[in-house]
Amino acid sequence: MTTFDTSTSEGETTGYRTDDQEEVVVSWQEKLFSQFEIDLFKNEHACQSPLDLQYHNEILRLEEAEERKNFRIFTYTDFDRYTSMKEYSQTLTTSTMETPSYLAERMSHVRRRRQERRIKEGNIPRSRIITWEPTEEFVRNNHVLNNPMQTMYIMGDLGPYGKLGQRENEYILCTIKVDNNGVFSIKPDFSCIKPAYRIETEGEKRDLWLYTINNVSVRAEQEEQDREKNLFKDLYNRHKEYLNTLVGEEFETPPLGVLQLFVNGEIVSAQGYEYDNLYIQFFLELPDYWFCPPKQQLSGVTQTCSTKVEDREYVAYFSFPFNFEMTLRSENQPEGFLPQWPVLYFGVHSCDFWQRYRIEGYGYIRIPDNPGSYTMTCQTWRPILPGTSAEMRRFFVGGSLELEDMTYIRTPSTFKGERLSRFGFRTESTGTVTIKFHCMQQCRAFLNSSMARKRSKNVLDHMGGLAHQASLQSVLSAFGRAQQRMHEARESLSKDLLHTTTFLEPASAAL
Repeated sequence: MTTFDTSTSEGETTGYRTDDQEEVVVSWQEKLFSQFEIDLFKNEHACQSPLDLQYHNEILRLEEAEERKNFRIFTYTDFDRYTSMKEYSQTLTTSTMETPSYLAERMSHVRRRRQERRIKEGNIPRSRIITWEPTEEFVRNNHVLNNPMQTMYIMGDLGPYGKLGQRENEYILCTIKVDNNGVFSIKPDFSCIKPAYRIETEGEKRDLWLYTINNVSVRAEQEEQDREKNLFKDLYNRHKEYLNTLVGEEFETPPLGVLQLFVNGEIVSAQGYEYDNLYIQFFLELPDYWFCPPKQQLSGVTQTCSTKVEDREYVAYFSFPFNFEMTLRSENQPEGFLPQWPVLYFGVHSCDFWQRYRIEGYGYIRIPDNPGSYTMTCQTWRPILPGTSAEMRRFFVGGSLELEDMTYIRTPSTFKGERLSRFGFRTESTGTVTIKFHCMQQCRAFLNSSMARKRSKNVLDHMGGLAHQASLQSVLSAFGRAQQRMHEARESLSKDLLHTTTFLEPASAAL
């Protein structure tokens, strides 16, 4: 509840008129009729809506009971068709002839509109979800936002005494709002110890009105507050249980000895290439003991994207999403086998207006072996031939040297030897490609943290036991380098011992 004391004077020194002093206690969304509304809704023929008829009946009951407690102070509730244009419309210029735009006027009405709940049959609402052929009037009326908010205006009829009921004499004393999040706002604020608010009317007779706003709500007792807290707590717990029933508590877990890897990625951009209209072809290579679902696509092609200049570089933004689901099984793996991680290969191509296709660069990125989000940039290259004929053909006709097997970028999948020679293979560095990865791993071994204290026979159990999830590939590469240094040290030590023995034998014989 709020108490409003309204006083008026013809001047600050002439004193107050007793007839213009009024004090009213108003509750939230309580309707107090103005003299204009009483004169309007008293006539039944002026009522055009059910709400108008309701006001008509209430006014008749008030007149019969003679229980009207207000004259100058009245209210506009959330159900009324009143909106303060001064509150929402903001002028863009200093012109006094500027009027609010159509959108500003519509937004001022919609922002305080209460959000109505649609009656649904199952999961399908009765109203149409999509309007396939909207009219201009439909687009015009619906091109506004709907911010659910309940509004109440405390008004004052500041006209001369005996001439109440004129709309031009209505002024806003206070605005109260509550949004759908339960945020309460009042403008202006409660008076408390502040001086009274002032309103100076317009016209020849400029009256000065003073009013105060006080909060006279009854403070809830401690028992009621505790009861309210328990009620909200019970409500939140029920809502939480309802969400749990919708989501469920049982999730699909992989079997023992199986690691599932989910990758959601995005080909972000490519920059630094010679030609425009770029597109990227990519595919994922699965090493041994890796599997994917039958319907999983391991390759794809992005859309063709034109470039723009940024920091003296030509950049093409693709924002092309992709996702992979892979499974690593430890069955039938030899003891001590260290699995390899999947690799994403890609090639950057260009296509101009004359349908001339060119290869701009090749590259690869190994899928991160740790869960999380990563942004990686890869430098690419393309094969070239010595001389100028190949470059002239690339410029005028299009086409250039391309790899028959894209895995040749790293290690060919068909290579079974120990050493791979690329002697004589000429390349040229080109641009860079930026790719984002969002990786998630799922394994039953992750559930048991005590496995970190056990000696695991396969790498999956070892990965599941480590809480910090260290980089597997970095550990493997460091182990390989240490093992190679150990072999080199053994060979050098054996050679030194051989030279020392051959040198000491003659000396011992001479002695």
